[in-house]
Amino acid sequence: MREDLEQEQLPGPVSRQVALLTLGCKINQYDTNSLIADLEFQGHTVVSNPVLAEVVVVNTCTVTGKTDYKGRQLIRRVRHENPDATVIVTGCYAQVQPRKVAAIPGVDYVLGNEEKSLISSLVGSCRRRSTPQILVGGLDRERRLEDGCPGVHSGTTRAFLKIQDGCDYACSYCIIPRARGRSRSLPPARLEEKIGLLGAKGFQEVVLCGIHLGMYGQDLDPATSLLELLTGLEREGPVSRIRISSIEPNEVKPEMVALFAGARHLCSHFHLPLQSGDPGILRAMNRRYTPSEFTSLVEAIHREIPGAAVGVDVIAGFPGETEAAFRNTCELLESLPVSYFHVFPYSHRPGTVASRLPEPVSPETIRARAEQLRSLGRGKRLAFYRGFLGAQLEVLVEGRKDRATGLSKGVTRNYLPVLLEAPESVQGARVGVEVVRVEGGRVWGRLLPGEPP
Repeated sequence: MREDLEQEQLPGPVSRQVALLTLGCKINQYDTNSLIADLEFQGHTVVSNPVLAEVVVVNTCTVTGKTDYKGRQLIRRVRHENPDATVIVTGCYAQVQPRKVAAIPGVDYVLGNEEKSLISSLVGSCRRRSTPQILVGGLDRERRLEDGCPGVHSGTTRAFLKIQDGCDYACSYCIIPRARGRSRSLPPARLEEKIGLLGAKGFQEVVLCGIHLGMYGQDLDPATSLLELLTGLEREGPVSRIRISSIEPNEVKPEMVALFAGARHLCSHFHLPLQSGDPGILRAMNRRYTPSEFTSLVEAIHREIPGAAVGVDVIAGFPGETEAAFRNTCELLESLPVSYFHVFPYSHRPGTVASRLPEPVSPETIRARAEQLRSLGRGKRLAFYRGFLGAQLEVLVEGRKDRATGLSKGVTRNYLPVLLEAPESVQGARVGVEVVRVEGGRVWGRLLPGEPP
């Protein structure tokens, strides 16, 4: 399916105006930010409005059938609003279904995930095409993590750093291993260099991201582990805060909990994909833990790290999910000291094992169950917030104001979002804040004098 990439030199300057549109996860956003850095390094101008662009790059997601639909709609909208632009489609949907993407009217180039790095050099010479060009290679043999531009970051105070890509698991509902390939890790020396660069730029917090973060380092020679990496970062302290993104429950071992319990730099925040609280559904999903093991982990985190935030992913309406199975999920979540939910209505994903399972749940039931879980999640989030009324916490103040209130906003080590009145001089700094009010699902704080607690 991979074709040689034709490049036709344009007359005159090769600098172009480029817009980048992104769907999906933080990893996709990180990849887009890497592209932005590369494009600007090549002398191109990145614009926010695709109508003003000569080239539009659409970075797609394929985690569900609905995200495929969103990708198609976005591509069609771009072509309708800017008929003269060259349209390049990349990302996970392009990787998994390149022919379908190429068949969307107005697409000029289709590039897979490993070919994203070619976009910055392609932009200067790409053109409208009567027949889309496809450059999508297989990921089975790809073992190197493309680590992008060393100075790439997201946001103004918290930087996101991709240290791992791909996944070696085979959850029955998931297409991501086909879209991202096998697990690949950023070597520790390169990772430490990039964190050092981010620290030198003034970032106080770095969020370590990956598709399957708990597999970090196992593909390297010599092999290492996420625990070993985090132990070194905690010891060296290259930035004030290190936060980890989503991690599989079975990969959070007692040694990792103990490390976080005594940490100065590691943030007391875990995001754990539960997906279901029913043992039969977990087996059908091909997950690698039981509800009782998940319960033991969450209880251990809160026993060893009081006040830690524990976020949860949960899927509503997986095939075969009976009313009893759904009640098991709700009862488990009600019983646990979790802080917030990310709820995903099950979406039929062609090409997965789950798409062939019997006993599909009706769309109406899926929607109702998802809303019930969201309501439960709102209650959990509010209880978590209220547990810190009167507490004095360290808040990292963001560079942007809250649109609704005009107040400064920031986040604590345990992922509590706080609104406060603060002078411009503390933007990007860590400050002490007392939590004084929780109202309307939001948290208000009062700036404290002196060093943060």
